[in-house]
Amino acid sequence: MAEFIPISQAKQMRSGVNVEAEIISKPDPRTVNLKAGGTVDVCDAKIANEDKSEENTMKLTLWGDDIKAYEVGDNIRIENGYTNEFKGEVSLTKGKFGTMQKI
Repeated sequence: MAEFIPISQAKQMRSGVNVEAEIISKPDPRTVNLKAGGTVDVCDAKIANEDKSEENTMKLTLWGDDIKAYEVGDNIRIENGYTNEFKGEVSLTKGKFGTMQKI
């Protein structure tokens, strides 16, 4: 069984991230071009856990079918996700080897 950590701790990690959180916002998706060709929809939702303070919130990048599968207010569990940083903001995604599910 995976050990789940607060978002504040997940922001310091790069891979193997296990988080339980609530989706607190989900803007409209945008379409991006893939390096391999073609396009995919992507949405930068925001998740929070514990007290929902700034240190316990982070961006969650949803790709393709996951955009429609999850809504604001859903409690989710991400196992073996990974983070990356762009323009000083850390975001989490389930990636190729991670899983995400409603709880």
